[in-house]
Amino acid sequence: MNRPYHKEILHIALPSILSNITVPLLALTDLAIVGHLGSAAYIGAIAIGGTIFNMIYWIFAFLRMGTSGMTSQAYGANDPAELQHLLYRSLLTSAALSCAILLLQSPLLQLSLSIMSPALPVATQASTYFRICVWGAPAVLGLYSLTGWFIGVQNAKYPLYVALAQNAINIAASLTFVFLFRMEVAGVALGTLVAQYCGFFLSLVFCARMFRKMRLRPAFTFSRVVRKKDLKRFFSVNRDIFLRTLCLVAVTLYFTSAGSHQGEYILAANALLMQYFTLYSYFMDGFAFAGEALSGKFAGAKDHASLATVIRNLFAWGCGVTAAFTLLYACGGKGLMSLLTDEPSVIATACAYLPWATLIPLAGLSAFIWDGVFIGLTATRYMLWSMCCAMIAFFTTYFCFSSLWHNHALWLAFLLYLSVRGLMQHLLYKNKILPLQAHS
Repeated sequence: MNRPYHKEILHIALPSILSNITVPLLALTDLAIVGHLGSAAYIGAIAIGGTIFNMIYWIFAFLRMGTSGMTSQAYGANDPAELQHLLYRSLLTSAALSCAILLLQSPLLQLSLSIMSPALPVATQASTYFRICVWGAPAVLGLYSLTGWFIGVQNAKYPLYVALAQNAINIAASLTFVFLFRMEVAGVALGTLVAQYCGFFLSLVFCARMFRKMRLRPAFTFSRVVRKKDLKRFFSVNRDIFLRTLCLVAVTLYFTSAGSHQGEYILAANALLMQYFTLYSYFMDGFAFAGEALSGKFAGAKDHASLATVIRNLFAWGCGVTAAFTLLYACGGKGLMSLLTDEPSVIATACAYLPWATLIPLAGLSAFIWDGVFIGLTATRYMLWSMCCAMIAFFTTYFCFSSLWHNHALWLAFLLYLSVRGLMQHLLYKNKILPLQAHS
């Protein structure tokens, strides 16, 4: 009888959830510090700068996901040489992309500012923040590669330790530069930069520890790293994830844009309710990471029975999380709004759309779990197909019903987008992936 693998799932999921929760703390720390400098321009600058980097780095998140899936398969196949060469391949790719960001930093900044059109004082301070933080690109993208590799070798604790260390260093460094050296926005940016590189170098230390633990030899064979067939697979997987991410970004940006065209209260209400999706995603991403690690491991070992067991139990844990969040939003959704804002007009507007937000966990359950499984299986082409279908469903639904239902149509489109992702992946797994496994 197959093991249930609950312990293995939680071994990856719980540290990943804690790591996810620390993500917004970096931005909140920066905002809290500049919020005491006496100028709204400082707050706007950090918000604008943070948004620019979020969009840039979000697009390159394929480095983490692609590395995780391929590494977990090499781990399951007990292929130590491929384990280390995958890491080198990913780090070289992150270094090349970082160089591109640094070379194109001026056009990226100008394009971003032209899109957001902030007031001149905010634009000036945001430019200062950007031009310092952009030098953290090698550290941030390198961390993506290392985090993906850690997840692939079934270790989610090291990324958690790095996230906690980064937050502590960011707080200490930013406070020092801002209040001791009077560097204002530049001090916040420098504190963030220091924290990013400290996190990267700490990850390298942990990586060396994993090499010793797994008895890997840190030999770098350039010809093996750039071997044609391995590079082709590496970039094929990451290309699919990259294109999928662009579709995801398109939906997210349009959701915000469509809300803004309906007035400031609708925009604020949608932003408030999207925090319900973000909070749920922090937890579900933990189980998605477990799906990446364990699905890839058993796929690499060609242990299809264990893979099926893990998928069933991932859905069982996902159903538990979904039930808890649905109950929380249904019973305490309005109270949660009061924790996020004290603006009565925004709360009143958001309450009209709260039932849609309550359905987010139910709509998103399958999408989160299947994303993790498909990444572990490196079935990224099917992920891309699913996302394209979901994006089409989103835009078709909104354009068909927006004139009648307005913001309700936007929320209906978003929930259908989540549901179609999960449904398509379920069908593709059943009809495309399972038959292949049966013949392998």
